[in-house]
Amino acid sequence: MGDTDLDVAGHRSRLRKRLAEGGGEALLDHELIEYLLALAIPRRATTPLAKALLREFGGIGGVLTADGEALAKMDGMGETSVAAIKIAHAAAIRLLRSDVAVRPVLANWQALLDYLRADMVHHAIERFRVLHLDTKNMLIRDEVMSTGTIDQAAVHVREVIRRALDFGSAAIILVHHHPSGDPSPRREDIDITRAIAEAGKRMGITVHDHLIVGATGHVSLRAQGLI
Repeated sequence: MGDTDLDVAGHRSRLRKRLAEGGGEALLDHELIEYLLALAIPRRATTPLAKALLREFGGIGGVLTADGEALAKMDGMGETSVAAIKIAHAAAIRLLRSDVAVRPVLANWQALLDYLRADMVHHAIERFRVLHLDTKNMLIRDEVMSTGTIDQAAVHVREVIRRALDFGSAAIILVHHHPSGDPSPRREDIDITRAIAEAGKRMGITVHDHLIVGATGHVSLRAQGLI
């Protein structure tokens, strides 16, 4: 083992100790990413790559939610290191989703918002999802129904209601995000929400809300009086 190898091993040992003693808060964002990459790239210093990823994708949230192909284009990223990033993101989302699943959604609103923001806000392409609830407002299904262009995802009223009937949903919550970061509702967002709510009413399915999330926050169409 040469001097460079010893330096890398010593640095990682210090990171491990800080992590063990202080938890994740003891490490800076680039240190979290570099240690994660070190598990996939054990014989090379990963600090420069971690910092490059944070610059390219705008922060740790952007890195974790980045598309695998985009990550792979970064110099120094291979199949294993891309997988390490994506498995960390998947684990984080599972943790947040588990908080949503254990209590009625309407009584656990902040946990729902935390989950949705973590899973959606950094995606460059707009996605539309439907949360299906039972008669006790427990989450029974979380389904991404449409992935669109940078600023639009196609939504079909008939398909939303058909899926709700398939799952036996008593109520649904509509969700989509604006890649621009501004969650302000567009005219088409309001129109599709009202169309789905009207169709759902005829079938005994309540639309509790339509949430729009963005980097600057979220908007509830119910709270805005738009449903």
